[in-house]
Amino acid sequence: MIKHKSYCHYYFIMQSKVIDSLISYAKENDYEIKNVTVGVTWTCVLSKYCGVSMTYNTGNEDLDVKGFGHLEEKRVGELAEYLRSWNLLEASVGLAAINSVIEPKGNTEANGLDVALEIGKGKKIVMIGKFPGLQKFKEVAKEFIVLELNPFLIDPSQGILPSTAAETVIEDAQVVIITATTIINKSIDRLLELSRRANAYVILIGPSTPMLDLMFDFGVNVLAGMKVNRPYSFIKKISQGCGMVNPSKLEGDVSFIIRTR
Repeated sequence: MIKHKSYCHYYFIMQSKVIDSLISYAKENDYEIKNVTVGVTWTCVLSKYCGVSMTYNTGNEDLDVKGFGHLEEKRVGELAEYLRSWNLLEASVGLAAINSVIEPKGNTEANGLDVALEIGKGKKIVMIGKFPGLQKFKEVAKEFIVLELNPFLIDPSQGILPSTAAETVIEDAQVVIITATTIINKSIDRLLELSRRANAYVILIGPSTPMLDLMFDFGVNVLAGMKVNRPYSFIKKISQGCGMVNPSKLEGDVSFIIRTR
């Protein structure tokens, strides 16, 4: 680990094809930044569009986002480099910045979990990251396993295993549902590689999802993300403690969108 003077506190020279591609896209589509908001649950960067990512808070109060208080003086291409940081709060800002220059466009408006339920009927499903509605998946799947990073959510009796089990449980998976926060914590490349080896159908899901066709080149079949319809109303709500998001809860400020190959 080394300190990098230009971009972030904890910048690690790593090989991530997904992260490299996303940062390159952001630099090619650079834009001025109008607002940066780091809320309790969600981080937002407003530039050409309203880009969102989960706020990856590790609970370490000693960690700052480099340049805090002056982030709106930067451009998207510079903030995009924050995605490389192992300070995951900085990486959250980086992904939100990248998402802010990606047009949030889908084939249809739908909840990605509903799409996953339909595709996963009668199949082995592995879900990376615990999402709501697990019982529905248990009812339709031949086998259903959740891989979770948070040790307080792990419960093997309920099929919720530690994320380190990925190497064995994905090898015969037919459908893999991956939270887009794996881009922030840098596990995305390995999870996609394991999914490709299993020839699994892959759904990348969550408000952090980059709605970009280049993700299909890495083996993703469905992008299930979010479009912010009213940026300033959304920013106000996440800055005041908004937790999990859905269109009705946020009074139409957001829409869930689906993009397929």
